[in-house]
Amino acid sequence: MEIYNFDTLSEAVNILTKNGFTEDFEAGDNSIKALYSKKQYQPRELKILSSYRFEGMTNPDDQATVFAIEANDGTKGTLVMSYSAEHSQNAELIRQIPREKD
Repeated sequence: MEIYNFDTLSEAVNILTKNGFTEDFEAGDNSIKALYSKKQYQPRELKILSSYRFEGMTNPDDQATVFAIEANDGTKGTLVMSYSAEHSQNAELIRQIPREKD
């Protein structure tokens, strides 16, 4: 996968979406959910193709990572993980998703 340099989180999501990563993934309690198709995946059914980390301009604690993910059925999308105290993602499930080998 092509490596990008993004200035903002929204720029990353927009360009990845234009490049075919059209699904929005969310890590729930027991599975990774595809919000548009309503499919549910286990971490082993997904692969992280790339990730991009961002820090807030005014507050370095406002960190987030956007993951470009492909499912074993060909579904491609993004998952945004915020590192603020208010995030709702299951970080442990995200850590279990294998990364594509370079």
